[in-house]
Amino acid sequence: MTCPTQSEQLISHLQETTKNTSELLNRSSLESQKLGLMEEVSCLKLKLGNMEEKHIKSAERQHKAENLLQELKMLKHRIEELEQEKMQYEQKLKVTQVLQHKCDCESQRHTFCPKVVVHIFQSNSCCDQLWSMMKRTGVLSDDIEPTQFKRGGFRATAGPRLTRTPDSGSASRAYTPFSMWTTEQVCGWLEDTGMGQYVSLARQWVDSGQTLLSATPQELEKEICIKHPLHRKKLQLALRAFSNKTMEKSSELDHIWVTRWLDDVGLPQYKDQFYESKVDGRMLQYLTVNDLLFLKVTSQLHHLSIKCAIHVLHVNKFNPNCLRRRPGDENKTSPSEVVQWSNHRVMEWLRSVDLAEYAPNLRGSGVHGGLIILEPRFQSETLAMLLNIPPQKTLLRRHLATNFNSLVGPQAQQEKQEFANASGHAPLTTTAKVRPKKLGFTHFRQLRKLRVDESADFICPMDTGTPPALTGTPQGTYGSFRGISPNLARDSDRLENAGSKN
Repeated sequence: MTCPTQSEQLISHLQETTKNTSELLNRSSLESQKLGLMEEVSCLKLKLGNMEEKHIKSAERQHKAENLLQELKMLKHRIEELEQEKMQYEQKLKVTQVLQHKCDCESQRHTFCPKVVVHIFQSNSCCDQLWSMMKRTGVLSDDIEPTQFKRGGFRATAGPRLTRTPDSGSASRAYTPFSMWTTEQVCGWLEDTGMGQYVSLARQWVDSGQTLLSATPQELEKEICIKHPLHRKKLQLALRAFSNKTMEKSSELDHIWVTRWLDDVGLPQYKDQFYESKVDGRMLQYLTVNDLLFLKVTSQLHHLSIKCAIHVLHVNKFNPNCLRRRPGDENKTSPSEVVQWSNHRVMEWLRSVDLAEYAPNLRGSGVHGGLIILEPRFQSETLAMLLNIPPQKTLLRRHLATNFNSLVGPQAQQEKQEFANASGHAPLTTTAKVRPKKLGFTHFRQLRKLRVDESADFICPMDTGTPPALTGTPQGTYGSFRGISPNLARDSDRLENAGSKN
């Protein structure tokens, strides 16, 4: 009886031992697998760290390369400007040398006659005969009395030294028709208009002002290398003004003033493009949608901003000081004053209505008084979106809407509301883009034959009337704005369709 019991105990002991051994083996294998996995994880972490380090280094290298490329472009542009200045200085030096040579010859001729006269007067025997002879030959005039010294007058030999060359002076151009201008007068005019880089080639090709008046765009591009389309347009507009003998008020505003005007309307980011294209006041008057796209102005809101700003210039007859920059009495504002507010003036108004923390968000937005009053789709919601006021801040947005409505006045507020309730109304957004129209191949040949204004789709039509918000005329419908606003009807629908795909 004892043997079976012992054998059973032995068997159970062996089974337990086997079980423990298998558990130990499984545990050891799991430990080894765990160690292997930890090693793999550490290796992957090392690889990930190396890859991140390489990515950071590559990003830094790419950033440095982009900076170097930008610096190279700036240096290249500066070198081109210096080369153009060098060519201009060389041409001016040649002209100065020629004038100096003429001046020397003239001074020698003037100094020769007094020596002869002095030598003749030394002989007393034939003084009377020689005196009468000199009168007959024209060496001396009949009036031998010495002229009185006049302060501020010119000496006989002081002309070439104290004045600009008579052919290129602006005084001589003022009373001479452009077709009769000489080569130097035309070149001086090109320098005055900011297109001095074309003077060297123009001096070789232009015989008179009539050469430019009768030139085609293709000839301008070929002979004096005006390949920049806006430079060519600027020259054509100026030549057309000379041909029609009409002097527009916008022609008094140069391209330097336009860059300051961009600051006033809140679009300083486009100053470089406008300056390089030499956009002046006359070009603003005839600016088209394609011109703005060429100037890299693609935002629909910025197009509308420029339209309204140009319309304000039209109403004020292109008065360079029509925009109001400094704050006044906030409690006594009318739409006729608000429409002339600059971007900085609108920011000051935001500070006066306790929204100072959001005012800096309007920098570079293109928001000015003309856009607020004249654009029907520009409402308080649009301004809140530009100010980055969160939609959940309903009280703040309501406060802005109340002050906005009191700013634009009841008439403009009613017209904006009627336009918003009209069928097919699309709200104004900050992301909508304006895209150029796609033309077929046959259209390009037709466009090249057209004049400057025949194919123009002007940003602000010139036959617009005066806004009722400016005159105070009571108009109940939005039709009063349709005739004067630079953005409505055809233009507004076109910009909506162009900017629907953003």
